[in-house]
Amino acid sequence: MVSIIRFLTSGESHGVCLTAIIEGMPSNFVIDINKINFDLTQRQSGYGRSDRMKIENDTVEVLSGIRGGKTLGSPICLKINNKDWENHKKKMDVSEIDTEPLVVPRPGHADFAGLIKYNQTDIRNFFLNTLQSSNYGINVFFRR
Repeated sequence: MVSIIRFLTSGESHGVCLTAIIEGMPSNFVIDINKINFDLTQRQSGYGRSDRMKIENDTVEVLSGIRGGKTLGSPICLKINNKDWENHKKKMDVSEIDTEPLVVPRPGHADFAGLIKYNQTDIRNFFLNTLQSSNYGINVFFRR
């Protein structure tokens, strides 16, 4: 039986965390979390990476759908915490906005596309959102 795999991602790159829900994985599929975490470290190297990448030692946390290194057949929920959240907490707070809107898109980023797609006036409301960053975890999950 062929299964359609569906991905849902959420979170802003300067928010609390990034999450991914993967639905449609068959049960008993072996998942090596250590391999995923190793692959996440590869994001820190490469041409054009800033010093900021040195502080982001990303590790994935499995919230559901995997037990004993194997998929259960139910949706898989993955979470990557943002260790730099404290530096952005005031500007990215979910309960109150007390800063001026950030309105100038950054060159080479998806800011302008996000302003249009999500009908927003403050770029911080989606800073990369599912446009770029959270998709990285999905790519790492299925890379073999």
